[in-house]
Amino acid sequence: MKRSSKTRAWHHRHVHDFYVREAQAQGYRSRAAFKLMEIDDRDRLFRPGMTVVDLGAAPGGWCQVAAERLKGQGRIVGLDLLEVAPIPGVEFIQGDFTEQEILQALEAGLDGRPVDLVICDMAPNITGIAPADQAKSYYLVELALDFAATWLQPHGIFLVKVFQGEGFEAFMKAMRGHFKTVAVRKPKASRERSPEVYLLGRELIEAARNLD
Repeated sequence: MKRSSKTRAWHHRHVHDFYVREAQAQGYRSRAAFKLMEIDDRDRLFRPGMTVVDLGAAPGGWCQVAAERLKGQGRIVGLDLLEVAPIPGVEFIQGDFTEQEILQALEAGLDGRPVDLVICDMAPNITGIAPADQAKSYYLVELALDFAATWLQPHGIFLVKVFQGEGFEAFMKAMRGHFKTVAVRKPKASRERSPEVYLLGRELIEAARNLD
């Protein structure tokens, strides 16, 4: 079956994408690694000794960056529905984050210890039906926000990918209800035409935490 013109155009952009080529050249598993590096360079997310949870970790690009920047000092736990090839210094849990059993496994692995940084690059399997895909996306990030609000230490940080459009303002309001500061980041490695942005929440609001 011949590829559609749309598929061929995507493939051409992907193959010739600067960050795709850089990821291949530098040994990163995804171009998304450069998004996290750029945000960290600006906002200083990582510091040695942190406990970091990566939700939606596959194929492992963000975990690679986290491992590099923690310099072997700290703990990184990645979770994804897909299998992720091992990365030194990273623990992986394979499973569906929306399932209570998998969430409980992640929480049990934390052994009651608070988390310093939650990073989330999750996205649902795309159906091509925009309203449905957008709703699924926000369902996932709402679950991620609940997890972060529950497990982050008071000065913790939450970085999450969202898509502008239906649900964005409501989710932004929810973020502001949990964090003292919420910033929007659009790294250069994000494709200009993509509606994706990253929301960065810092410093939990204790009143909101106590209500959960």
